[in-house]
Amino acid sequence: MFERILINNQIRAEKVRLIDAEGKQLGIFDLGTALQKAREQGLDLVQVTHRIFPPVCKIIDAGKYFYQQAKKQKIKKIGGLKNIRLGFNISSHDLETKAKIAEKFLKEGNPVRVEMVLRQREKRLSDFAKQKLNQFLEILKKLIPFKVGRELKKEARGLTMIITKE
Repeated sequence: MFERILINNQIRAEKVRLIDAEGKQLGIFDLGTALQKAREQGLDLVQVTHRIFPPVCKIIDAGKYFYQQAKKQKIKKIGGLKNIRLGFNISSHDLETKAKIAEKFLKEGNPVRVEMVLRQREKRLSDFAKQKLNQFLEILKKLIPFKVGRELKKEARGLTMIITKE
């Protein structure tokens, strides 16, 4: 269920594919060189994959990495992420209906991903879309207290954010 994460001297591979703190691939190095590069930056060498050869190792803060992995496991354990999809031309009554559905998901303890899909010309009117999302959040705030798990983010298909129960 939960794989053991190897860090620094626990890694047993002779050669590793190295990724730096910014996510840029540095290439394939022997383990000693990779450990030295990590120590020079004051960070840890963490093996992120076990299934490929050579294994992929990242130069990152191990504490932050463990925290992120634990957070992902917690979301999986809760029952997963629930989606609420809003359209660009959604009416205020439909926003209220979607808010009630989101309220139900939050009461069950599930995090909710609010997504507004933008197509073609709608992508240029992202300010209007943000207003609609804010209107949805205001309606939801009246129903149940929540906190923003991930801020509003512009993606290829539109705008998304994740909210969780307070």
